[in-house]
Amino acid sequence: MDSLAFMHPRAPFSPIRTGSPGWRLRSSLAAALALVLLGGGGLASAANGEAAATKQQARQQIKTPATLPQDSGLSGELFFQLLVGELQVNQGQPGAGYTLMLNAARKNKRPELFRRAVEIALQARSGDAALQAARAWAEAQPRAAEPQRFVLQILQALDRPAEMGAPLDALLRLTPVGQRQELILALPQMLARLGDKSVALQAAAPMLQQAGKTPALAAPAWTSLGRLQLAAGQPALALESAKKAMALGGKSPLPAWLGLMLLEQRQPGAERLVQRWLAGRDSEDARRVRLEYARLLTDQLRPAEAREQLAILTREHPELAEPWLLEGLLSLQQGQLDAASSALQRYLALQPAEPAARGSTQARLLLSQVAEKQGQLDVALSWLDPIDDAEAQPAVQTRRALLMARQGKLAEARALLRGLPAEGPADERRKLQAEAQLLRELGHHAEALEVYAQATQRFPQDADLAYERAMVAEKAGQRDEMERLLRELIARSPDYGHAYNALGYSLADRNVQLEEARALVLRAVELLPDDPFIQDSLGWVEFRLGNLAEARRVLQAAFERRADPEIAAHLGEVLWTDGQQEAARAVWRQGLQLQIDNETLLRTLQRLRVQP
Repeated sequence: MDSLAFMHPRAPFSPIRTGSPGWRLRSSLAAALALVLLGGGGLASAANGEAAATKQQARQQIKTPATLPQDSGLSGELFFQLLVGELQVNQGQPGAGYTLMLNAARKNKRPELFRRAVEIALQARSGDAALQAARAWAEAQPRAAEPQRFVLQILQALDRPAEMGAPLDALLRLTPVGQRQELILALPQMLARLGDKSVALQAAAPMLQQAGKTPALAAPAWTSLGRLQLAAGQPALALESAKKAMALGGKSPLPAWLGLMLLEQRQPGAERLVQRWLAGRDSEDARRVRLEYARLLTDQLRPAEAREQLAILTREHPELAEPWLLEGLLSLQQGQLDAASSALQRYLALQPAEPAARGSTQARLLLSQVAEKQGQLDVALSWLDPIDDAEAQPAVQTRRALLMARQGKLAEARALLRGLPAEGPADERRKLQAEAQLLRELGHHAEALEVYAQATQRFPQDADLAYERAMVAEKAGQRDEMERLLRELIARSPDYGHAYNALGYSLADRNVQLEEARALVLRAVELLPDDPFIQDSLGWVEFRLGNLAEARRVLQAAFERRADPEIAAHLGEVLWTDGQQEAARAVWRQGLQLQIDNETLLRTLQRLRVQP
């Protein structure tokens, strides 16, 4: 929120002649305001020559209490003060109107007046004034939760986490007991927008630690504290909070969910916590946690462990649909085509079509891939026909084009992609990229390079397209062109780390200009320090330079961070060269489990004449 200065609160109030059009307009405003403040009674006044209400109607109104104006409790002086305040706001003098409204609120301690003062300040884009009014409201009504919520929301908008501690304590104390858990669980999301996460943690920690002493609030309090600690870059402390949540929280799944968040960040000890929570549990919450655990293991390229968790779910609860979808994906990745087809069709049989359109779409796309790998291209196409998910159509049509091309209908496939609707530049870019990727998939690298050239001409500032064009140039055997494109990209986008990495890796892979290759990859590491594939490039450069110990250290760390078949290929070769043949074979076998047809890994095994 912008903080803009108010007009001076003592700005002069210009008298208005009663005969002017402006007076008539503001009189209407005053009349409307009066009706609102007085409760909007049912007595209408005659105007412009219209007949007055009959005596009978008047008597009926008197007899009907509902039509009488409600007593607002406003004195004449207060009413006039509010009227003038609203007129000042209407005249473009919010500072003066705010001052009158806030003074009236302080004198009368009425929440609607404080709320109106806050509204005026916010409309004038003055966060400090809004905060002043909200704090005055909280002081005038110390037993009300609403003003404390206003204070917190304004502090959040102003990004002032250091001042949130006291209103947080007050809000928790004033919130009804049955609603406190909801408040505590919402706290991490509310504070997520703040710039300084450490200060936000310091403000909220005392309140959460105190709440954690109450058995009913222990799990949400310690879990929320852990989430704030994780956001502040303190994962070890977050793990300790998760342990306390599990020790004190009874059957609550909250510590397990926090454990999964920590496992995603690869915090040591987090996985053990999740496993301990899951042990012996078979509730609905436990099934959800186990499924998410399996998904996370899949994302971390740990398929064998993911399938262990899925086996528990599919064995004990075969009626659940979602585990079968993930099981089908993993079976496909590991080349177990019959098992993949069975699992995916089981998912479709269990999952209603309407509520799970996205999952059904994914299952049919995967089944299409299974059929393609089995050489059944017509069957692969038939799996696409029932998909009517509008958002998935680009992916569906791209897949349809690939299958048509594999049937020898490349021209028709390219025409299909070019005929896709495009509502703007993003769609045009997507179409060109899809056509180029289709040609890459089929090994038509020279033609793909031509499409990428069109794309980069159409979108000259798009670094991703320029990078993909360079990668295709290498596949097309045009290494000089690839190097030229990458150097141009680096000059134009000096913070695009993948360009440094690709050029450095290419030099190292060809075993040329190794010192420059190392400098390029180190620059990529600076720009993208957490990317395991760039660490893989660095390890490969060290290997080419003959630094086996350093290469092994870097590659093992990269493989632990992301178990990828290409990293496995490089790590295995380093181990093999270092005389550790059995360790190399174990790594290669693990890589084949991740992707049985990975080109880099298979080429490495063929070159070294190794059967893992």
